[in-house]
Amino acid sequence: MLMNFRIFTVNHQKISSLHMNNMCCCKIIASLKRLKPNIPVGRNYGSLPGLIENDIKSLRSIINPPIAKIRNIGIMAHIDAGKTTTTERILYYSGYTRSLGDVDDGDTVTDFMAQERERGITIQSAAVTFDWKGYRINLIDTPGHVDFTLEVERCLRVLDGAVAVFDASAGVEAQTLTVWRQADKHKIPRICFLNKMDKTGASFNYSVETIREKLKAKPLLLQLPIGEAKTFRGVVDVVSKEKLIWNPNSDDGKDFERKPLLEMNDPELLKKTIEARNTLIEQVADLDDEFAGFVLEEFSENFDSLPAEKLQTAIHRVTLAQTAVPVLCGSALKNKGVQPLLDAITMYLPSPEERNYEFLERISRLLLPFADQHIEIPSLTAGNIALTVGLKRTVTGDTIVSSKSSALAAARRAKREGEKDRKNREVETLLLAGVEVPEPVFFCTIEPPSVAKQPDLDHALKCLQREDPSLKVRLDPDSGQTVLCGMGELHIEIIHDRIKREYGLDTYLGPLQVAYRETILSAVRVTDTLDKTLGDKQHLVTVDLEVKPTQSSSVTPVIEYAEDISEDILKTSQEAIENGIHMACLQGPLLGSPVQDVTVTLHSLITHPGTSTTMISACVSRCIQKALKKADKQVLEPLMNLEVTVTREYLSPVLADLAQRRGNIQEIQTRQDNRVVIGFVPLAEIMGYSTVLRTLTSGSATFALELSTYQAMNPQDQRTLLNQRSGSTKVF
Repeated sequence: MLMNFRIFTVNHQKISSLHMNNMCCCKIIASLKRLKPNIPVGRNYGSLPGLIENDIKSLRSIINPPIAKIRNIGIMAHIDAGKTTTTERILYYSGYTRSLGDVDDGDTVTDFMAQERERGITIQSAAVTFDWKGYRINLIDTPGHVDFTLEVERCLRVLDGAVAVFDASAGVEAQTLTVWRQADKHKIPRICFLNKMDKTGASFNYSVETIREKLKAKPLLLQLPIGEAKTFRGVVDVVSKEKLIWNPNSDDGKDFERKPLLEMNDPELLKKTIEARNTLIEQVADLDDEFAGFVLEEFSENFDSLPAEKLQTAIHRVTLAQTAVPVLCGSALKNKGVQPLLDAITMYLPSPEERNYEFLERISRLLLPFADQHIEIPSLTAGNIALTVGLKRTVTGDTIVSSKSSALAAARRAKREGEKDRKNREVETLLLAGVEVPEPVFFCTIEPPSVAKQPDLDHALKCLQREDPSLKVRLDPDSGQTVLCGMGELHIEIIHDRIKREYGLDTYLGPLQVAYRETILSAVRVTDTLDKTLGDKQHLVTVDLEVKPTQSSSVTPVIEYAEDISEDILKTSQEAIENGIHMACLQGPLLGSPVQDVTVTLHSLITHPGTSTTMISACVSRCIQKALKKADKQVLEPLMNLEVTVTREYLSPVLADLAQRRGNIQEIQTRQDNRVVIGFVPLAEIMGYSTVLRTLTSGSATFALELSTYQAMNPQDQRTLLNQRSGSTKVF
């Protein structure tokens, strides 16, 4: 029997009704379908939080730690910045694991899906719970690949803080911007960890500058590196004026030394640290009035004597206010700088009671997550993250309440408040906003191995869609084929592989195709009549409407009603009218792609008494289709933001190749010894680009893609596309 697990957060404020944010589709769901807490082969796990050997030290302290001692955090970054390696070191130093896992070896805790271990990337978010110096940390490792952006979105909306991991040789990269914007949207306090300080080309100053320039954030330098690239051996704690040096002979990074900086031993480093500390104090004082007053009253003449604890408390307030971001550095792969990062998580990121969520959650059966393991617990207090079992009809973004009456009461209060106030505070805090699901840009057909297996395929796709709302499934009305729509080549490839591994179905995928859209360039007004008799009942509808291009971009049709349309017609038929309009705009006349950027104006609707709403929808839909065919039409293609990082020697062939792909280069930046090409390119021209780029640059270049907008194709390219598609299956 398949059991559904949902991950949710419990918050600190008590109200009359009970609520649960359903995060649906964390990787735990897929792993727990097996219903066995299997431990990955070759890994040696330490005791779970609160467990010493086989004894429970205090059931209450395990399940219900003090809320001030809880940290719910996410790890986010651009792909290959080192998120999973950082998470692996965190788990090791906290005692969760007894051996260090490696992404290349495929034995990390949070990347436990077969596809992740084979590819060395994170595909789905994974949650783990552990303790660090008396704090309970609930950590979620998120993907960095653009195809799985929704995974980051669904996690950030229920977390209290985040650690943004950067490749110190690259600084802010394309997907860094995306996840940072997501964190901004959900008002998540965060700290920055400049990883890979040991890597050739690593630059602390460059990375900090990209945070300042590209993210428009104010970095607070809490650490300085001791050396860079091959010479990196430790960090300086700017707040306490201490240096942390890791033993080069230590295999696991547990052996490091913390020493005060002294004039006799490190005069230059001490001078640099004092300057950095003074700058830090001034920055924090500018952002925090309480701290500024404290400094001016007692330490304006001598910053050196300002207690570290006072500075740390002020940094905590500034971080929560999201007016600045603490910056730390290290090398997770080389086991340096992770323990101070854990200290910073507990010191500067908020507890649940410091975040403004005013809802309580309570569920009958609860489990604590440990990546692909779990333990059942009897209860859970506010501020924690846990799993629940048995929610069969929920999807990502749902808010679960204890009863219909509590939901109705909340809605009534919301309505009353909404009438009195411009924006309802209770709705914002009581019910979480749904997840923004991006539109898919690729699609392909999928077929089961036999007709008898079609129900099994339908069931698998239904489960995967609940897990992953960015996966869309449609039925081609002409061919009857099932169509998969996804965020990218990798996304669809992973879905195909999961169907085989998890559901035992060897499905067949059709060729991958681009999800085009259509629009119109001219206004057309048409009239249509539908006259049909069913049994002894006549259904007669006459519709007069106009379609025209919108003034601004709109994915869904803008619907207007002429002044002489009566209130009675709208009262009885508005839903049927708008259903017909939306249905007609799902398939345009050129490619069968969705139609956007159109305004529909209904001028008149005449119906025979007793005409059904279904017939009204059908007539409106047919009238819209007639109008779209008469109008001047335009195909819109997805235009992608492209960022290619390439060494200087391979820049010319990369630029030449992009020119052949209709690429539009906006700028070429210098990043250490590399060049970063930034521009736009049509999605249709970039399919299979990773293989081509690997060949052109001998595997040295990387690239990132993100949907920018839909743009009109030029007439020649549109004619070529229509000629290619003539006589072929319709495109969605």
